[in-house]
Amino acid sequence: MGKYIPNTDAEQKAMLQESGFSSFDDLFRDIPQEVKLKGELSIPAGLSELEVRRDMSALADKNVVFPVIFRGAGAYRHFIPSIVKSVIGKENFLTAYTPYQAETSQGILQSIFEYQTMICDLTGMDVSNASVYDGAEAAAEAVAMCRERKRSKALISALMHPDTISTIKTYCHGNGMQVEIIPEKDGVTDVEALKAKADAESAVVFIQHPNFYGNLEDAEKIGEIAHEAGAKFAMSVNPISLGVLKTPREYGADVAVGDGQPLGLPIAFGGPYLGFMASTDAMKRNLPGRIVGATEDHQGRTGYVLTLQAREQHIRREKASSNVCSNQALCALAVGVYLAAVGKEGLKEAASLSTSKAHYLAKELEKIGFKPQYKADFFNEFVTESDLSSKKALDALEKEGILGGYPLDDKRILWCCTEVNDKASMDRVVEILKEVK
Repeated sequence: MGKYIPNTDAEQKAMLQESGFSSFDDLFRDIPQEVKLKGELSIPAGLSELEVRRDMSALADKNVVFPVIFRGAGAYRHFIPSIVKSVIGKENFLTAYTPYQAETSQGILQSIFEYQTMICDLTGMDVSNASVYDGAEAAAEAVAMCRERKRSKALISALMHPDTISTIKTYCHGNGMQVEIIPEKDGVTDVEALKAKADAESAVVFIQHPNFYGNLEDAEKIGEIAHEAGAKFAMSVNPISLGVLKTPREYGADVAVGDGQPLGLPIAFGGPYLGFMASTDAMKRNLPGRIVGATEDHQGRTGYVLTLQAREQHIRREKASSNVCSNQALCALAVGVYLAAVGKEGLKEAASLSTSKAHYLAKELEKIGFKPQYKADFFNEFVTESDLSSKKALDALEKEGILGGYPLDDKRILWCCTEVNDKASMDRVVEILKEVK
């Protein structure tokens, strides 16, 4: 199948005849005349290809693409090997949709199966689904899958991403779950406040690790508190951080979720991304969406099929805890290709470089009065506070083609580094802010 398919009048006529119609009017003969459009639509005349390209280029030129970025807050610029785009750009992947017909969809099914396997390796979990739309949805679905008949309260860390918290609240409003926010203390989740709130009604304790400020939580302790109360322990994680940090399973998590964007997907003005979800074997039947499984045919050949997908999409819609009816297969393929390309050592190197560069920038910023707000250990993001207005500081960087950190308020900025940030650009940030101060 080609990326450009010509469609001449003769070809259209041949397709109509093959379908048993003599004309387009004949094609729509079953539509009542009274609802058909009379005359032409009141829209401008069509443009030539050259004119369309010119207009689209003019629109695209309004976008600002920064060559240097020190902002994360949920979307991260990482190095993406060229093989990722090469593979996902193949037409047989680009045009594929729902792989219900296993006999004609083995390639897509195998790619999803391998993606699931890699997510399990990355998180330490037993089973992964075929992905959901983004990390925020994955978190909300994780809360729903932890609900039990007598447990309907979700204890959510205040230091999860604000958009994730909002999405969880929206889902819980619809399914009748109660949400309680566990406050922060010194840049991490307040463990004592969590102890006070965890009780027999708690279904899940949910944290982000590293949290929204980039700080590392006492995940193991929080997991113990959750399990002592009889609740499930869920973690939202930055997948790149798993190159150097313990897996969610090692922290005792029952469910691990996150956004797969850092794993081979460009920032792309906000999407498309994907949400990954994985769990222990005991919770596999609570996972929403699709799961691809491996099997054998009657000749002993390996085959791949959709499994468990009938749980909510077809026969139990009115009783389902989730109605996810699709997945991000193309994005999942990109994640799989990225992980295969960089390997275990490459992921570790990306994580190590991200964290070392963030610590270097933090020390250099501190020298010019941008002091770290917290003393907690952090991964690749950190918060500074200064007497200089955040807007003034970030505007100065923007004039030099640098997207600075995310402004938390007028004095605090959330900075981020990844492996693509070099020493020269970090030193340039410090130089510019020093001049402004």
